[in-house]
Amino acid sequence: MKKLNWLTIYALILAVFFVIGGTMNLLASDATQADYAKWGYPTWFPYLTGTLEWAAAILLVFRATRLLGAALAGSVMIAAAGTLILNAEYAHSIAPITVLILVASYAIIHAKHGR
Repeated sequence: MKKLNWLTIYALILAVFFVIGGTMNLLASDATQADYAKWGYPTWFPYLTGTLEWAAAILLVFRATRLLGAALAGSVMIAAAGTLILNAEYAHSIAPITVLILVASYAIIHAKHGR
């Protein structure tokens, strides 16, 4: 059995986060739909967001596509943080900003040391 290195584990943890977030958006509860409507997005937007989060998660799982997955994941988090900041939901923007920092850190480390 091949031993996983810490950079692979980091990518897989990020992938799990995006699977969970994506699933929550794809299931889009009434509260989720209400939030998206409040922010001015169409009713289908949580499903697009969830699909992009799942795509990022899948890309993060495979070594050859991890950097692309990090780029997509980061883009989703920039959009989430931007939406919250533009809607003056500053406290809620802390989570996507934190995840963005983790994704960016992963991408930088992967670009330097990943193979």
